[in-house]
Amino acid sequence: MPIRRALAVGRVDAMITAERLTKRYGDRTVVEGVSLTARPGRVTGFLGPNGAGKSTTMRMLCGLTTPTSGRATVLGRPFRELPNPGRHVGVLLDASAQHAGRSGRETLLLSARLMDLDRRRVDEVLRLVGLTSREAGARTRTYSLGMRQRLGLAHALLGDPEVLVLDEPVNGLDPAGIRWMRDLLRSFADGGGTVLLSSHLLREVEAVADDLVIIGGGRILAQGSAADLLAAPGTEVRSTDDDSLARALTAAGHHVAPARQGLSTSATTEEVGRAALAAAVVLTNLRPAATTGLEELFFDMTAQHGREEIPA
Repeated sequence: MPIRRALAVGRVDAMITAERLTKRYGDRTVVEGVSLTARPGRVTGFLGPNGAGKSTTMRMLCGLTTPTSGRATVLGRPFRELPNPGRHVGVLLDASAQHAGRSGRETLLLSARLMDLDRRRVDEVLRLVGLTSREAGARTRTYSLGMRQRLGLAHALLGDPEVLVLDEPVNGLDPAGIRWMRDLLRSFADGGGTVLLSSHLLREVEAVADDLVIIGGGRILAQGSAADLLAAPGTEVRSTDDDSLARALTAAGHHVAPARQGLSTSATTEEVGRAALAAAVVLTNLRPAATTGLEELFFDMTAQHGREEIPA
């Protein structure tokens, strides 16, 4: 079933924008000067270690936590100023935050009434997320975590929004469910929607994200397209005398490090060739450095930034 979306509230290039968002609790700063964007037609992965400020930032974007300073907008407006916000922004921040005494269907029907939606939309999203009629009729207290995630996503999609803000949406899903979620988010973005996705499953984020934002210690450490951030600059090289080549490259001002086979250097292939000529070394293999994996990038950037975050 294709995912439908409502017409945008306003024509904006960045559907989600944070401008120097800061949140303090007493004398403790949890988020400091965070600026980010999420654009239409793209999945933006929002990554950071536990306590880095991800959840607080997402809550500020969705109007659930008031920033100490800075500004957050969705579709060009603060979330709280959106008319009937569920029709424009689908939010899943905590799949466990569901009324235990209601059935999944009752939960969605109540929200559909509040959003002024046709009740048939409830059946559409239940089919879309794979909850059967029997499961939808059961009390949510009986749901597994995976079922709660599917219900939470159904609720996020209910208003046919242009934007999805999802915090750990694949928690509790089996491998087939994770793949289903990945395909659904890809389809949503390919149809023009905007997805801001937080997850600890780095390989899944790498598989679906077009853009990445990495936060640590409450500050943005890196952001940009996944292709640019994961592209490893420099060259991998092997030669008949790696020690002499390394000295020549270092003398020319290039960074050099041992690799599995040979050397890894910040120099371009042309610069490596010149250094090899100067050192009278024969090159046996020369190629651009391999792409960095997201896991390697993530741990390199966040190793010093894990800390506890005060709950919002």
